[in-house]
Amino acid sequence: MSASNNYVIGVDYGSDSVRTIIVDASNGNEIAAAVFYYPRWKKQLYCDPSTNQFRQHPLDYVEGLEVTIKECLSKAGADVAANVKAISVDTTGSTPVAVDKTGTPLALLPEFQENPHAMFVLWKDHTSVEEAAQINEHATKYSTNYLQFVGGIYSSEWFWAKLLRVLRADEAVRNNIYSFVEHCDWIPFLLTGGNDVHTMRRGVCSAGHKILWAKDWNGLPPNKWFAELDPLLDGFTAKLFKDTYTSDQAAGTISKEWAEKLGLPQDVVIGVGAFDAHMGAVGGQIEPYHLSKVMGTSTCDMLVAPTEEVADKLVRGICGQVPGSVIPGMIGMEAGQSAFGDAYAWFRNILAWPLRNVMSQSSLVDGETLQKLVDETIDKIIPSLEKQAKQFPVEDEDELAIDWLNGRRTPDANQTLKGGFAGLNLGTDAPRMFRAVAEATCFGAKAIVDRFNQQGVAVKGLIGMGGVAKKSPFIMQMMADVMNMPIRIHKSEQTCALGAAMFAATAAGLFARVEDAMDAMGQGFDAEYQPNAGLVPLYARRYEKYKQLGSFLEQNIYQELGETTEVEKENIVATA
Repeated sequence: MSASNNYVIGVDYGSDSVRTIIVDASNGNEIAAAVFYYPRWKKQLYCDPSTNQFRQHPLDYVEGLEVTIKECLSKAGADVAANVKAISVDTTGSTPVAVDKTGTPLALLPEFQENPHAMFVLWKDHTSVEEAAQINEHATKYSTNYLQFVGGIYSSEWFWAKLLRVLRADEAVRNNIYSFVEHCDWIPFLLTGGNDVHTMRRGVCSAGHKILWAKDWNGLPPNKWFAELDPLLDGFTAKLFKDTYTSDQAAGTISKEWAEKLGLPQDVVIGVGAFDAHMGAVGGQIEPYHLSKVMGTSTCDMLVAPTEEVADKLVRGICGQVPGSVIPGMIGMEAGQSAFGDAYAWFRNILAWPLRNVMSQSSLVDGETLQKLVDETIDKIIPSLEKQAKQFPVEDEDELAIDWLNGRRTPDANQTLKGGFAGLNLGTDAPRMFRAVAEATCFGAKAIVDRFNQQGVAVKGLIGMGGVAKKSPFIMQMMADVMNMPIRIHKSEQTCALGAAMFAATAAGLFARVEDAMDAMGQGFDAEYQPNAGLVPLYARRYEKYKQLGSFLEQNIYQELGETTEVEKENIVATA
């Protein structure tokens, strides 16, 4: 089937907003775009950062879906709307929610509409650290290693740890939950009018990377494994799924209700969903053995390799390796950092505290002008810090930071860890501290590349995507210098939504393979950062200090290694 005169919609659910684009399937040109910021999330309702609780109400997602698609269709016009062939969706993850048997999130029921435990548990919610540690300890008791395809360590950011925490924390939810569903699987179910959770088509992306599904044990681990972990999980696998689907397949067609609500044809195909970084890697034109880095609040690093070349290699301490989770026919490998852009935002907020809390009490300027002044100043903090930090020569004894401000995702998940600074003195100022934070995020990225290389999966190149990659030449140049490897920046501002659109086009049959959609719809690269040969050896020495400082903190300050397994504890000591 020709892709000419056909249009597809890509919907990208991020941490703060949902972004939707309409794309010409023949060339990937963006016809219209819209963004919706979650109103309840913006107020930080149902969140408690002090306890690492971050919940999102399903109404934020549903409202955003309708508003952004309608806005895009209004901009594009009736002719385009009449020729929309498919919609695909990506979301953050693992971001699951408790549902009833109809697949309805409990928070959409009147009695649970204000209950955080009945809402989506956002990826960065770390309230289940204890549960993750118990899963890791439990896994050591069995001859079959059910964690082998998720890097050997289960994280508090993932499905089973979050489910167990919700069941333990809230009796009302425990008595009314039927199943637990990832955000990326629920939205396609919603659009197709699903009313029985057992008919939901779960994507192999979420199932393989977060829910322990694998072909090697014909689906999920046995019920006995979960029941012995905690009796609350006894029988729960029967309420989940057995089969999974790649994202080039259809989840179904749009329901009559949603077609009428959005103003779309009733034969629009709805694709199987996946996580944002997985579809973003496709939108960013990932290549085998090239690490595709989606750099936003956190990072998700994707790598694909031919199945026959990976063979039985298992990369320890990453977020899993799953056949078909990125590109069908290849092994998809995921890693990442729990805080990247969030680390810069944290430092900006530290500096902004007196602006928000002291300057706001000023009687010298009227309230409206004062607020505009505060907002303008805060917006300029990061660009100003970058400009000043760029002027400093890099020295061996510069301030040093550790980037675990939201725990460590990879290598070797441990969400109990904290960030840190070393080498501060009375001459340390804000630009120098910011530079240390930026450097730490680059060092954390290098630790991921090193792990792939050490485990026999060689990283041959880097592809950068997302807000930080597009907006910060300073950090991208530092990344190239630290990695001693060029990094190409993808041209598209919306690689995740574009990747979703590519999968939509494939699910609709406009392309035989998603690789064909990538070739036709890819937008290419608009920047490349080459390493500075003079700085590479200096950063290499500082990277060794970063590892030494991190190892010291992990062994001596945060002695409870949380989610890290006994094998990984030995590895930490060996590399200190």
